[in-house]
Amino acid sequence: MACLEFDQVGISGIAAAVPSNKIINRDYIQYFPKEDVAEIVDKTGIEERRFADGSTCASDLCQAAAEKLIQDLGIDKSEIDLLVFVSQTPDYRMPATSVLLQDRLGLSKQTMAFDISLGCSAFVYAISVVFSLVQSGHIRKALLLDGETRSRAYHPKDRRVAFLFGDAGIAALIEKNSKFGRSFFSLNSDGSKEDLIKIKSGGYRYPSSLDSVKERVVDEHGNISTDEHGVMNGADVFNFVLKEIPSDFKRILDLSQVQIEDMDYFVFHQANAFMNGYLARRLKLPSEKVPSCIREFGNTSSVSIPLTIVSQLHGKLEGKKKLLLSGFGVGMSWASTVMGFQDCFISEIVEV
Repeated sequence: MACLEFDQVGISGIAAAVPSNKIINRDYIQYFPKEDVAEIVDKTGIEERRFADGSTCASDLCQAAAEKLIQDLGIDKSEIDLLVFVSQTPDYRMPATSVLLQDRLGLSKQTMAFDISLGCSAFVYAISVVFSLVQSGHIRKALLLDGETRSRAYHPKDRRVAFLFGDAGIAALIEKNSKFGRSFFSLNSDGSKEDLIKIKSGGYRYPSSLDSVKERVVDEHGNISTDEHGVMNGADVFNFVLKEIPSDFKRILDLSQVQIEDMDYFVFHQANAFMNGYLARRLKLPSEKVPSCIREFGNTSSVSIPLTIVSQLHGKLEGKKKLLLSGFGVGMSWASTVMGFQDCFISEIVEV
């Protein structure tokens, strides 16, 4: 059982950047009848999303967020010893995008930098990795950058996914300080369900080819996609979430010895409004403690948890707070954490 515990390490500040290009889902009707679109929007609860333009990558969104956070907190760049970049939409296959961001942000050449590719659970996973390195005692400050341009990963003619995903990037400053107290993590994976959310081609198992980029009808409902675009079995993903997340939720509460009523906020991966609402009701969570940004930004994969914090909890993390974060999805993988926030600074959202 991958349950981890850390002490006196925490998140000092978070910033987020989103593309300025706003997509209104009810007007996104170039491929589907307006009444069908309205039904999809009503079911998912996603009214708006942000799409990056053709020249903007996830790294650009993360860079904007990092520069905002560094400026707002007056961070001495020479004290940043670690940069971790989380994404499944990197700039290149190689080199690692984290190394490029080290240079673009003007950080020291002695900065440790590496990428993490995981998906919807990756923010929680990445926090645990960074916490472990910072707790070692030799890293003064760490930047966790998490960005996705998921709008490019799914085909606009596939109604199963065409109205769900958006783009965003965040930056979080992590450092060691006795004020943070203990944090607890539960990390899980099940690769037998790899086909629930998947892009088949473009890697080395199924390289890109003339055939892989051809549009084709992919189901009995007439949805169109290619092997270079993501597919998702929504019903099976929903069943997976309802099976695994409540038990992991209980596991992390038992591990941390914290009661539901003692938590200030519960921040879940923003999959869709129906799924998250059902999950919150099943767990008997008070709605005012379950912030959501799904309506304004859609599903931004691993970015959705910190984007929810920045957009919905701005000014609400002053003093001592306790949050439960839970990410779940592609892999399949899922992760939960109970962690303390102490006077966490939240920057205003940057538009790129």
